[in-house]
Amino acid sequence: MSCIFCKIVDGSLPARKVYEDDDVLAFHDVNPQAPVHVLVIPKQHIAKFSDFNEHEHELIGKIFYAAKKVAEELQLTEDGFRLVVNNGANAHQTVFHLHVHILGGRKFTWPPG
Repeated sequence: MSCIFCKIVDGSLPARKVYEDDDVLAFHDVNPQAPVHVLVIPKQHIAKFSDFNEHEHELIGKIFYAAKKVAEELQLTEDGFRLVVNNGANAHQTVFHLHVHILGGRKFTWPPG
């Protein structure tokens, strides 16, 4: 298997985990773009957001609920944080395993892209 995030899920690659349950894993990004940069992924390999099917809608909720819990644990909720999902190469998705970026710890600008 060549997916780096699947290797993190199966334990063959290390990660600084901050949250884990049966379906979702969250860990610090190795190339942070903010003082706090955590990735939340489904343990099941889904290449990108647009690949979700109708039977996986509960998993979407679990991913975003995990993001909320991580933001609370890392004390990002008071000052704010950003959630980002890049879908496909034109959106700058570089790892094709669905992931939600949690970015915080600084003030962000708008528009982001």
